[in-house]
Amino acid sequence: MTSLPTVLITGASSGIGATYAERFAGRGHDLVLAARDKARLDTLAARLREERGVSVDVLQADLTLPADLAAVETRLRDDARIGILINNAGMGQAGGFVQQSAAGIERLITLNTTALTRLAAAVAPRFVQSRTGAIVNIGSVVGFAPELGMSIYGATKAFVLFLSQGLNLELSPSGVYVQAVLPAATRTEIWERAGVDVNTLTEVMEVGELVDAALVGFDRRELVTIPPLHVAARWDALDGARQGLLSDIRQAHVADRYRPEA
Repeated sequence: MTSLPTVLITGASSGIGATYAERFAGRGHDLVLAARDKARLDTLAARLREERGVSVDVLQADLTLPADLAAVETRLRDDARIGILINNAGMGQAGGFVQQSAAGIERLITLNTTALTRLAAAVAPRFVQSRTGAIVNIGSVVGFAPELGMSIYGATKAFVLFLSQGLNLELSPSGVYVQAVLPAATRTEIWERAGVDVNTLTEVMEVGELVDAALVGFDRRELVTIPPLHVAARWDALDGARQGLLSDIRQAHVADRYRPEA
């Protein structure tokens, strides 16, 4: 019998990451859990070992720190058992653009984009060589909705969507599956860390419902999974319009509407 691949999950100590850990453990997958809070990771790991009978390794890592990020990259490169990467670690934005500090901007972009990209890059060559594997990148609907605010956070999540789409084009011919999961507001600790009382928000999805929906998309091999979206044709229409635009922008000369008036 073929053994199930081990799943490495970042940001696994709480919220979406911890719920992914519970769900994959329930499916019989061994786990590698990475996050900053080792005590919470150890508690979760012990419970999953006892309840689900799976192997769970813990990696304490702050992915904004070069040494910690490098350690997780090494594990992804060297551990051939890992066949699924859940790129979940991320942080929100507290305040508007003009309230951001240089350090805060750097930390947010480093965690939400640089770390995510480097971890995918660490594991992708091995997946391509074995012609199997899956990379799941947790984005957000804010990534295509600047009207929702959080400009820097939204920009990082737009990056996650673009990267996932690009990786799908590059890696899927080699048998590697890439999924972008785009939640809307979800009841996790990201709000508290950003200084927002989640109880003041409307239409907040419970994390278990979010992850269960994301896994339905995973099993269907969807490229983009938007759990709150009822009408899938709306995303298809948006993506179709984007692709239709490509022929219009492949031009050697400027459009007539930009030519100087005589």
